[in-house]
Amino acid sequence: MVDLLKTLLEPLVDNIDEARIDEIDRGNTVVFEIRVKPEDMGRVIGRRGRRAQAIRSVMRAKAKNENKRVIVDIVDPE
Repeated sequence: MVDLLKTLLEPLVDNIDEARIDEIDRGNTVVFEIRVKPEDMGRVIGRRGRRAQAIRSVMRAKAKNENKRVIVDIVDPE
């Protein structure tokens, strides 16, 4: 699922290698913490959070196929 998340983020950030995605497995739930540069944060979140919500929806659909729950957090990089 990390590969899918990277694919979704790639067009939104200047350099995908500088974005950090941490995967935390909590049994049936997987938490993804996304850290991007401050100048990329607005593009990842989108106007009124629509882009972030779209990313979460795609990840939830993928997780449902694997009988898991997913949480996607966009975390301040500091």
